[in-house]
Amino acid sequence: MPLGTDELIEIERVLAEAKLDASSFSELRRRFPQLAVTRCDASDVTERPFRSFPHFDLHLIDGCDRCVQITTDPARAIGILLAARSTGR
Repeated sequence: MPLGTDELIEIERVLAEAKLDASSFSELRRRFPQLAVTRCDASDVTERPFRSFPHFDLHLIDGCDRCVQITTDPARAIGILLAARSTGR
Protein backbone atom coordinates (compact mmCIF):
# COMPACT_ATOMS: atom_id res chain seq x y z
CA MET A 1 0.00 0.00 0.00
CA PRO A 2 1.62 3.29 -1.08
CA LEU A 3 2.16 6.10 1.38
CA GLY A 4 -0.63 8.65 0.91
CA THR A 5 -0.52 12.42 1.19
CA ASP A 6 -2.56 12.43 4.41
CA GLU A 7 -0.22 9.88 5.98
CA LEU A 8 2.84 11.92 4.99
CA ILE A 9 1.33 15.05 6.51
CA GLU A 10 0.64 13.23 9.77
CA ILE A 11 4.13 11.66 9.85
CA GLU A 12 5.69 15.06 9.23
CA ARG A 13 3.57 16.58 12.01
CA VAL A 14 4.79 13.96 14.50
CA LEU A 15 8.43 14.40 13.47
CA ALA A 16 8.27 18.21 13.54
CA GLU A 17 7.34 17.99 17.24
CA ALA A 18 9.58 15.02 18.02
CA LYS A 19 12.26 14.82 20.64
CA LEU A 20 15.29 12.58 20.26
CA ASP A 21 13.80 9.62 22.12
CA ALA A 22 11.76 6.50 21.47
CA SER A 23 8.36 8.18 21.92
CA SER A 24 8.15 9.44 18.32
CA PHE A 25 9.09 6.03 16.99
CA SER A 26 6.42 4.40 19.16
CA GLU A 27 3.83 7.00 18.19
CA LEU A 28 4.41 6.42 14.48
CA ARG A 29 4.18 2.64 14.90
CA ARG A 30 0.91 3.08 16.81
CA ARG A 31 -0.63 5.45 14.25
CA PHE A 32 0.56 3.59 11.16
CA PRO A 33 0.58 -0.16 11.88
CA GLN A 34 0.49 -0.92 8.15
CA LEU A 35 3.90 0.74 7.59
CA ALA A 36 7.32 -0.67 8.32
CA VAL A 37 8.92 1.84 10.70
CA THR A 38 12.66 1.52 11.26
CA ARG A 39 15.20 3.74 12.97
CA CYS A 40 18.94 4.13 12.83
CA ASP A 41 21.64 6.74 13.27
CA ALA A 42 21.84 9.34 10.50
CA SER A 43 25.49 8.44 9.91
CA ASP A 44 24.32 4.99 8.75
CA VAL A 45 22.44 6.40 5.74
CA THR A 46 24.18 7.85 2.69
CA GLU A 47 21.06 8.75 0.67
CA ARG A 48 19.55 12.21 0.85
CA PRO A 49 16.51 12.33 3.13
CA PHE A 50 12.98 12.75 1.82
CA ARG A 51 12.48 15.38 4.55
CA SER A 52 14.58 16.66 7.46
CA PHE A 53 13.40 17.62 10.92
CA PRO A 54 15.22 18.94 14.00
CA HIS A 55 16.11 15.48 15.34
CA PHE A 56 15.42 13.09 12.46
CA ASP A 57 15.86 12.67 8.74
CA LEU A 58 12.91 10.92 7.13
CA HIS A 59 13.66 8.36 4.43
CA LEU A 60 11.05 6.36 2.52
CA ILE A 61 11.51 2.62 2.19
CA ASP A 62 10.74 0.95 -1.15
CA GLY A 63 10.29 -2.80 -1.07
CA CYS A 64 8.33 -3.21 -4.29
CA ASP A 65 11.06 -4.96 -6.27
CA ARG A 66 11.96 -7.64 -3.68
CA CYS A 67 14.97 -5.61 -2.59
CA VAL A 68 14.57 -2.99 0.10
CA GLN A 69 15.97 0.39 -0.85
CA ILE A 70 15.50 4.08 -0.15
CA THR A 71 13.14 5.97 -2.46
CA THR A 72 11.89 9.53 -2.84
CA ASP A 73 8.62 8.34 -4.37
CA PRO A 74 5.79 8.05 -1.79
CA ALA A 75 3.83 5.88 -4.24
CA ARG A 76 6.53 3.19 -3.89
CA ALA A 77 7.00 3.55 -0.13
CA ILE A 78 6.02 0.63 2.07
CA GLY A 79 7.62 2.12 5.15
CA ILE A 80 9.76 4.83 6.66
CA LEU A 81 13.25 5.03 8.09
CA LEU A 82 13.93 7.53 10.88
CA ALA A 83 17.59 8.50 10.86
CA ALA A 84 18.35 10.14 14.21
CA ARG A 85 20.61 13.18 14.33
CA SER A 86 22.04 14.41 17.62
CA THR A 87 21.88 18.06 16.56
CA GLY A 88 19.55 20.09 14.31
CA ARG A 89 20.59 21.34 10.90
